[in-house]
Amino acid sequence: MSETKFAAFMTSKKLSPMRLLAASHKLETLTTEDRQIKLAKRRAKGAEGGEGEKKETGKPRSGRAVTPRALDAAMKGGDISGPTKQRILRAVNHLLEQKKQEKVELRTLF
Repeated sequence: MSETKFAAFMTSKKLSPMRLLAASHKLETLTTEDRQIKLAKRRAKGAEGGEGEKKETGKPRSGRAVTPRALDAAMKGGDISGPTKQRILRAVNHLLEQKKQEKVELRTLF
């Protein structure tokens, strides 16, 4: 079986899958601020009638890191959902930024 675009990219840039998983966990884990944003959205949804309330500006993190199973599917060319591809892209760009290299687009990986 031929190597996928993602697997070829990982080997050419010398990125470790374990580091990618760790970076994804760090990037996607919910923080206190993220929980507060989600709570404010839930409360605003419950109130519904409050037209004069301020709109929330920030967007919370997903809270779902890339799993080893999803990373394995990406390496072998399996089916991956769109949000999972975005999480992998964020983690890859984070690692490339640490190596002082250019960020990539989704089309480059998949």
